Amino acid sequence: MSLYCGTICRRKSFWCYRLLSTYVNKTRYLFELKEDDEACRKARQTGVFYLFHDLAPLLQTSGRQYLVPRLSRAELERLLGKFGQDSQRIEDSVLIGCSNQREAWFALDLEPEVEAELRGSFVSLRRALSQLSSMDSSLLFTARALLHWHDGHQFCSKSGQPTKKNVAGSKRVCPSNNIIYYPQMAPVVITLVTDGARCLLARQSSFPKGLYSALAGFCDIGESVEEAIRREVAEEVGLEVENLQYSTSQHWPFPNSSLMIACHATVKPGQTEIQVNLRELEAAAWFSLDEVAAALLRKGSFIEQQSDALPLLLPPKLAVAHHMIKTWVETQTCSSLAA
Repeated sequence: MSLYCGTICRRKSFWCYRLLSTYVNKTRYLFELKEDDEACRKARQTGVFYLFHDLAPLLQTSGRQYLVPRLSRAELERLLGKFGQDSQRIEDSVLIGCSNQREAWFALDLEPEVEAELRGSFVSLRRALSQLSSMDSSLLFTARALLHWHDGHQFCSKSGQPTKKNVAGSKRVCPSNNIIYYPQMAPVVITLVTDGARCLLARQSSFPKGLYSALAGFCDIGESVEEAIRREVAEEVGLEVENLQYSTSQHWPFPNSSLMIACHATVKPGQTEIQVNLRELEAAAWFSLDEVAAALLRKGSFIEQQSDALPLLLPPKLAVAHHMIKTWVETQTCSSLAA
């Protein structure tokens, strides 16, 4: 879908309209809202609001799925008035996106007393992952990350003075020295290591019982992605990898915002003996194609599992680790069929 924007350009004494895609038009509009406080205030009058409390989104139950309610400005003002709260609270909201029709979306943190009125409840986003759509989860990831960042950056690290957010919440400024702070993400490499026939999965003690995932770790200052992958694998399981291949990336808001950079890698021939770094991991092991394929087909959420004798459990479908593991299984299956 495309549309004409209102901008025009002069070429050789005649005017021509420039054709912009919906995506470009939407991106330019969001940029305007982030940079122009008055434009953002205007958009907030007709926008919709997603509600949070203590970084947990307000969700409504529909069978085994969660619905994400959205409130108009008028509905939100009525809700605040009913609970004796000033409508000025809306000024604390942060911009998290917009529709193709330029309906702006905002997130706002409120007190838990509004749950019953809206027939929903504030649910831990991590806990709700398996019951959210990919579109809803992406939007809630952005909202949670921004709300968390603003909560932790209310003072200037140089002057110690309170910082002030712009209307959109895309930055904070220290009035005493005009230093601008922008939300940041920490780069994290997440790597699925294989030896050709098996993949290596690991777990930390904080994981739910039975859950294994790909190796992951923060990039150190001065490192490239490739260097970070080699170091993390060597540190955590004592293996040296090669043939690094980029897969995809994902914003992950837990516990703080991270950019998950997903890659596949193979161990050097003859080097498959794992030496687990117990300061980093609880366990690590090689898993066959059949074991991993069976785990992908397993129904239900790993959070609901209670048994001590658990089969292999994998990260939820919305996590990039799940995507990497699924891709490996599909590739291995196709290779087996071709052979």
